[in-house]
Amino acid sequence: MKFLQESDNDDPILSVVNLIDVFLVIIAALLITIAQNPLMAAMSKQDVTVVTDAGKENMEMLVKKGDKIERFKANGESGEGEGAKAGVAYRMKDGTVVYVPETTEATETVDAPTGESKK
Repeated sequence: MKFLQESDNDDPILSVVNLIDVFLVIIAALLITIAQNPLMAAMSKQDVTVVTDAGKENMEMLVKKGDKIERFKANGESGEGEGAKAGVAYRMKDGTVVYVPETTEATETVDAPTGESKK
């Protein structure tokens, strides 16, 4: 009858059961956090572009088109080439950007590295 009189407080297996409960709660919280991640929702859409560290030398772009994901890394250098001026963008006081396209008569070619205009 000594077995019935022993206290359950000395049983070491009860501590292990409590640890398992704590780990289950932590795992559930991590799964909820992962499910609510905004990048996970963005990656489920068809076409997505994500830019990290925009404007810095270590800038990266992730582009997802359909099932294909491409990763682009900046090398810290400016791009160069020739192009046609397409319009002007203005940043408003509230932070929005307004793009005003050029008319077809006033198009000119601009050399990107020098900024020289070629008509």
